[in-house]
Amino acid sequence: MAQHSFPDAIALLKADHKKVLDLFEQFRHTRSPERKQALAHQICNELKIHTLIEEEIFYPALRGAADDDILDEAQIEHDNAKVLVNDLEEAEPGDGYFDAKISVLCEEIKHHIREEEKPSEGTFAQARKSEVDLKELRDQMMERKKALLEQAESSGLPPAMARVVNIDASVGRAAAAE
Repeated sequence: MAQHSFPDAIALLKADHKKVLDLFEQFRHTRSPERKQALAHQICNELKIHTLIEEEIFYPALRGAADDDILDEAQIEHDNAKVLVNDLEEAEPGDGYFDAKISVLCEEIKHHIREEEKPSEGTFAQARKSEVDLKELRDQMMERKKALLEQAESSGLPPAMARVVNIDASVGRAAAAE
């Protein structure tokens, strides 16, 4: 994953998008529970790494240079996806709703990608119009991604942490409603 592999931060993020969409497509076409489990694990790791590099590096660099409302929405979309990621990491293909959770996660991610990659007004278009150094961001993101990939291989990644959506409160409200 040499730094010159991607011309800038946006190319890196788009490559991540393509990779995770390809994994979702592979999941959709497999019937093997073992393969489904492996693909779900890979999808979850890819999404955790991607959301971390966006949240720690890319989005903060764009604050004030892009529409902050779009960045806020992106963060909430990340948090919503993290709920499903964490559920999937504790589940197995034979568990109820496993395939449905993957399907919903895929649709949420597709929506998020459309928002980021929207021509002229999406997050990436706004980043290109800004004064943000997208090559410097690429280098920072590649370094962080490398460390996260090494962690995933050695000790595993921790559960995905929501940053703005209060997961505990929503769980409490759902339990109280039952």
